[in-house]
Amino acid sequence: MADKYILRVTAGPSYAPSSHVVVPVNSAAPVAVCSALIDAHLCVRVQKYAGLPRGAPTTSPYFSARGHGDDQYSIAFRFTLKAPSPDDETGIAAADLQFGNDFDRPIRDRLPPGFGTALKIVRWWIDPGLDGDAYADRPYLYGPALSSFNQLCVGPGAEDPAKGGLWVQEGADDDDGRELRKAAGAPDDGQRRMKWALSEANKTRWTWLYGRPYAADFFNPYLDFSEFALRLPGFHLPIMKYWDGQGLRYVLRNRKTGQVLLVVVFMLHPKEDVAEDGSLKPGVEDEVEGHAAASEAEWQRADQHDDFDHGKALGEAQKQLGERYVPEKDESAYEDEGVD
Repeated sequence: MADKYILRVTAGPSYAPSSHVVVPVNSAAPVAVCSALIDAHLCVRVQKYAGLPRGAPTTSPYFSARGHGDDQYSIAFRFTLKAPSPDDETGIAAADLQFGNDFDRPIRDRLPPGFGTALKIVRWWIDPGLDGDAYADRPYLYGPALSSFNQLCVGPGAEDPAKGGLWVQEGADDDDGRELRKAAGAPDDGQRRMKWALSEANKTRWTWLYGRPYAADFFNPYLDFSEFALRLPGFHLPIMKYWDGQGLRYVLRNRKTGQVLLVVVFMLHPKEDVAEDGSLKPGVEDEVEGHAAASEAEWQRADQHDDFDHGKALGEAQKQLGERYVPEKDESAYEDEGVD
């Protein structure tokens, strides 16, 4: 079924497809996304890529760089937030700048067996700051950007073609940035900073300042776009079996105001909807409700015959990932994780 579709990645400052540009996946040249709220430049890398635009590289030097040999994709971007009004002179609180996924339509009737366990694996070990409602009419899973970004630099980061373009290393690019991190108590190691940022007390020490450049990289080894599969320790999901036609949408947003700042969409399109030059044929929408990989009957048959062992999955996750990354509802362990 997957061979009937082709992947296309777009980015823009809003949900509207008309505001988006096509992202040249695995290109070292960042794509610009600008609005009244943000100036951003991003690189998207996907391992074993076989999507649009036509002729895109199948991989990136990024995946040969230290620390990324197991990763399957990366969304790296530099961004500068802009004040929405003259009265707002400072920035966005750490608890309010969110990064995550959302959808326009319900997905609750398409969630696979074991979804609850998979979400536990993600929230216990991989991204404990993640919160949301996958069963809502407009499902969402967001986390504070401060604890979700794998690498975060106070500064614009670097552009290094030998490493796939935009390269983000935890820390800061100048003395002012280093002083900001130090004043907040943010560790200079990515994993430690993510853990530190789980504490509500620590989040109050950090503000995303207007007018100051930041660079972030979000990556992981769990989502395989070459086979359209989610592979968590103890959990494997063939996405095409449950896909309802919606794109996978990553969103940077302001929780307090509800304003969307940056949107990156991974969308599967039927190959017959794509012209020879890689553009969508006239009349084809970026999100087509009618194109689901599995019919309702096929999905119901899959649902009836998929057996899932919750205990085995959690046991395998613990075996591979160790003890829980964060005890449930216990933040006290992270209040002293900062730098001296």
